[in-house]
Amino acid sequence: MTRYTRVASALHWLIALAILANFVFGTWMVDLDLSPAKLRYYSYHKWLGVSVFLLVLVRIAWRLGHRPPALPAHMPGWERVAAGVSHVALYGLTLAVPLSGWLFSSAKGFKTVYFAVIPIPDLLAKNPPLADVLKLWHLSLNYVMALLVLLHVAAALKHHFMDRDDVLVRMWPFDRSGSGAKS
Repeated sequence: MTRYTRVASALHWLIALAILANFVFGTWMVDLDLSPAKLRYYSYHKWLGVSVFLLVLVRIAWRLGHRPPALPAHMPGWERVAAGVSHVALYGLTLAVPLSGWLFSSAKGFKTVYFAVIPIPDLLAKNPPLADVLKLWHLSLNYVMALLVLLHVAAALKHHFMDRDDVLVRMWPFDRSGSGAKS
């Protein structure tokens, strides 16, 4: 069995955990009453979103230089196409969701200062009507990504428990002894 590299696996799981945390956190904080705490939570949410965006860029750069393991030979053609399309969509959404949040924050007139140290330039001038549209886009893209992530997890579990192939374990970060994976 050939596994993903340790770097690819670490980036995959780090990004997945960061996205899950930020999705849950964002869903929770959005309905809070306006307060200094809520504004601070928005800063944390944006910091994590910027971090996800940067990690995904690193992941894409890594992927361009390191081919993933081949899909199992027994996979039907439609599954291969679905896997390819879903991976491209996931990469696109992991960039589009933070970007839509950045655009929304810019149009709303709230500056992002990464970790309260590095100011990130606004992509748009303050524009409240556009901010309302971008808020809806950000929310919608998040739910589309959540649905696609659930399908991704379901497919990995199907491969592991029904097909009994190595699709899941080749990305699994634990028990990498004898895997042949390189850093």
